[in-house]
Amino acid sequence: MNSLAGWWHLHLIMPQQKNKKSSNSNARQSKFGWPLLILVGFLGLALWSIYFPSSTEISWSYFQQEILPRKAVRKIVIENREKARVYIRQEFVNDSLFRDAMKLPLGLTGIKTGPHYSFEIGSVENFEQVLERTQHDIPVKDRIELLYQSKSNVVDLLALLIPLVAFFLVARFYLAARNDSMGTGTSMFSFGRSTARLLENDGKSAITFDDVAGQEEAKQEVKEIVDFLKDPQRYTKLGAKIPKGVIIVGPPGTGKTLLAKAVAGEAQVPFFSLSGSEFVEMFVGVGASRVRDLFKRAKEKAPCIIFIDEIDAVGRSRGRNALYSGVNDERESTLNQLLTEMDGFGTNTGVIVLAATNRADILDPALLRPGRFDRHIYLELPSQMERKEIFKVHIRPLILAGNVDIEFLAAQTPGFSGADIANICNEAALIAARTKKEKVETLDFFNAIDRIVAGLEKKSKIISKEEKKIIAYHEAGHAIVSWLLEQVDPLVKVSIIPRGKSLGAAWYLPEERQIRMYSYFVQKLCATLAGRAAEEIMLGEFSSGAADDLEKVTKEAYTMVSFFGFDKKVGNVSFYDSTGKTDMAIHKPYSEETGKLIDEQVRLLIGSCYQQAKQILVEHKAELITMAELLLRKEVVLKDEIQNILGVRVNESKVLEKSAV
Repeated sequence: MNSLAGWWHLHLIMPQQKNKKSSNSNARQSKFGWPLLILVGFLGLALWSIYFPSSTEISWSYFQQEILPRKAVRKIVIENREKARVYIRQEFVNDSLFRDAMKLPLGLTGIKTGPHYSFEIGSVENFEQVLERTQHDIPVKDRIELLYQSKSNVVDLLALLIPLVAFFLVARFYLAARNDSMGTGTSMFSFGRSTARLLENDGKSAITFDDVAGQEEAKQEVKEIVDFLKDPQRYTKLGAKIPKGVIIVGPPGTGKTLLAKAVAGEAQVPFFSLSGSEFVEMFVGVGASRVRDLFKRAKEKAPCIIFIDEIDAVGRSRGRNALYSGVNDERESTLNQLLTEMDGFGTNTGVIVLAATNRADILDPALLRPGRFDRHIYLELPSQMERKEIFKVHIRPLILAGNVDIEFLAAQTPGFSGADIANICNEAALIAARTKKEKVETLDFFNAIDRIVAGLEKKSKIISKEEKKIIAYHEAGHAIVSWLLEQVDPLVKVSIIPRGKSLGAAWYLPEERQIRMYSYFVQKLCATLAGRAAEEIMLGEFSSGAADDLEKVTKEAYTMVSFFGFDKKVGNVSFYDSTGKTDMAIHKPYSEETGKLIDEQVRLLIGSCYQQAKQILVEHKAELITMAELLLRKEVVLKDEIQNILGVRVNESKVLEKSAV
């Protein structure tokens, strides 16, 4: 029975699809056919006028010396007292010798009936006198017939414009038909039309809420919108109104666009998708026109959803940098039109706008107010439990070995976004395939994490023994100080293998905390400066390898003093602007004296941390030498080997004591 049903499907449904395809092709041919024929016709006329001119242009002297003495002219027509058109007698036209000598213009079926020649005349009176002198001995009946014709210039103008207009119209219809057949909906004549892509039931997204791991609160928010569109009576019977707009804010890679794609896959309504930059064009007024066209199309498809990705491209705060530009920005008029469409006098019932951005601080306040974007969904970097769920989603297509622990991988990737985890899974599969493995193992995931965090391993990079020794002491200094200081993040391994731009690295596993104490920042500065301190202790001078450490330390110290209020002399003040409008400030938010004080306190803070790191390394110089020699021998030193040299870490021993109790 099933096979019979399948047979009926193949033999009944397929012909209908074929007929549909043939009808589409016929419609396409009808759109292309007649404009193409007209275009070919005009091109043929143009070629005919080029290669078969109506008359041969000659000079007055040539006419007077070569043609007039032969007595072959039948008549001359003077047009507008400026141009003479010459008609040759039929018997001379049929004379092959005359035809070849005078090079008469050919027609489609032979020699044209005329005019055959044309030339410019200066004065009609002089022309008549010359013609009279030439024919004084010829009988009157055999003389050349002289006619005058007044031809309007409008005719010449129309003769020039009509082919151009016809060519323009044919090209317009041809391009429109071509774009319709390709399904783009855009052409050189439709700048003001929206470029939004429409997904309906037959072309819906394959991504659903099951593919969005973590972010359960955000999923619940957008699920409510989908439920409202599917069953509006459930909400409206209690007097509730669905939000007009939902804006999704979060760092890059946290799944903003993925969440919108899931809405498109779950909702049984039309879904318009476009980027904010698609509103902006080089022509004035195009952005506002596209906004109007977008909402016009959306009203026709209501209830529906509009998704605008990277809305900050057009939603930037109005008036920003107006002091410097002094002109009306095209994006500002586009934003004004968007504000009007979302909550103006016009009603957009059933049209819900979703937007995504990672720069909510620069958006216009009028765009974010209730009535436009009623709900703000904030996505953050996933926690360990959420990372575990994200790993489960992205390892579905992978062939895993039995030793892969997803929970352990989630613990090893703090601060990673969903896009980072997807990249890790893909990179691990590539590494396993590169080494010709049958399954993806845990080691492949570790190598993928190292590859993404630090860059590609460069074992072929040529490093001298002296440079390798400097790198070993530098990384050993980082390892020892960070191991001995209690609040620094746990150390995982130390390596002197070049990766990316770095010649060596110390790998830490940051703990997931929302608040950090002052002592944590100070100890972190000490651990960062320990590499430079180790160089001074063991080599007696500094190297350029600590440039990246110094950059991080300087930024961290200025943050502590000017943002977090950690310095007693500067006081409990913060010069950080969380609104993101610092570009509107002409001056710094503090005086020159305060700026000097901040600089002094930053130098004192960095100097004291450096001395503390140097003191720790001097006290543990033997361990520093042992660690450096081990690095030179093995290139990579893991946590267990570091513990054999320095003993159990302070905070880890406290954890062991608590577990024993």
